[in-house]
Amino acid sequence: MLARYAQLVSEMIELNQLYNMDCMDGMAQFADNYFELAIVDPPYGGGSENHEWDHKKRGRFGGLFDKYEIKGKCAKNKTEHWDIAPPPEYFDELFRVSRNQIIWGGNYFDLPPTRCFAIWRKLTISESFSMAMCEYAWTSFNQNAKWIEITPQGTQAEPRFHPTQKPVALYSWLLGQYANPGDKILDTHAGSASSLVACYDGGYDFIGFEIDKEYFEKANERLLSKMSQRNLFR
Repeated sequence: MLARYAQLVSEMIELNQLYNMDCMDGMAQFADNYFELAIVDPPYGGGSENHEWDHKKRGRFGGLFDKYEIKGKCAKNKTEHWDIAPPPEYFDELFRVSRNQIIWGGNYFDLPPTRCFAIWRKLTISESFSMAMCEYAWTSFNQNAKWIEITPQGTQAEPRFHPTQKPVALYSWLLGQYANPGDKILDTHAGSASSLVACYDGGYDFIGFEIDKEYFEKANERLLSKMSQRNLFR
């Protein structure tokens, strides 16, 4: 039964798609080093295994997200369900299927030392605001550290629907710094699909996984809308 399931999953997965599935099941279908680069933003705390919210382990969440609703459920309550840091096995699989990695929130995980970290300075976020003014990404590259200033996601033209939604411009910058033409990109926790939109814009092949069905539906709608537009890089 398990072998048949693996076969069906393997036959289903194609490049340039976002899939509503557990990333561990998805990564298991790929050979070692299949992806040249993984750019991921996994949850890093706050919830617990029985989905009871632990205010002493808030993880990334300092702000309130009641205003982001999907089908009547506020995002703050939804994060209680999935804001649980992945187990060590997740990182074993991530390093197996990808040659290089960029991991947002890497300071929350037990990762090897790196001199090449990336800092996103969030323009418009003040010291008095409840959310962090910047975010840290661990990378596997042997290069100098880098930083960039970009306004957080959420405009009238492109509103935020995911509490940890990052701007497409941030991912485009990462791809410009660390990816090479022809690279295949993996995002195991696609969320709002900003990373995949940036991949499509830049002409990179990609695979994304998002386990939450409601976020997946919104993200996939966003991605398909982008992919319906003409792209000179493809």
